[in-house]
Amino acid sequence: MNDITLFEAIDTLRSMRHLKPDPVPEAALRRILEAAIKAPSGMNSQPWNFLVVRDPALRRRVGEVYRKGFLEVYGEGQPAARNLTPADERVRASATYLADHLGEAPVLLFVCLRHAYDQPPERRAYSSIFPAVQNILLAARGLGLGTTLTSLHKRHEGEIKELLGIPDHVETVALIPIGYPARGRFAPPPRRPVKEVAYGDRWGQDLW
Repeated sequence: MNDITLFEAIDTLRSMRHLKPDPVPEAALRRILEAAIKAPSGMNSQPWNFLVVRDPALRRRVGEVYRKGFLEVYGEGQPAARNLTPADERVRASATYLADHLGEAPVLLFVCLRHAYDQPPERRAYSSIFPAVQNILLAARGLGLGTTLTSLHKRHEGEIKELLGIPDHVETVALIPIGYPARGRFAPPPRRPVKEVAYGDRWGQDLW
């Protein structure tokens, strides 16, 4: 396990879509899940569950469903795949690789949100689940494991839930493949500088 600081993990967290098939150690996986449940949630409701898929046949089937959803959005001829900048093309190429190889990642982690049985989903409920997602990404980075956050499986969520036996009142909010990076390196991701996105006291006013 790596020994890096919190801010090093934050500053070098980036999507890793090319993953080795090597198994993720049990201790690392347990540490990641322990980090997830330390996240805050509204009224300490802890509305999460985590489904760890390691069975090769199930991973392969999840990958097939995911790829179907990916092609519906980013496949050739789709609006999202048109008029892309060179930077967009690089991201799309990486995302295409993930869609073609998702089932080969050694761990597929579904972050799930329990909704009340007799009530429709509330938007505010998601604010109680994504802090856990971020903890997962950071914990994995701290352990030298690559991840990426995706949700394209939700286009066919019914198939996923039937395949994995997920109850009707449980939503699969995020899918996170986890594994050791096979390509790329941990480094600061391309982001706009703080001075372009943060204001002081009034909208549009310089903070510093």
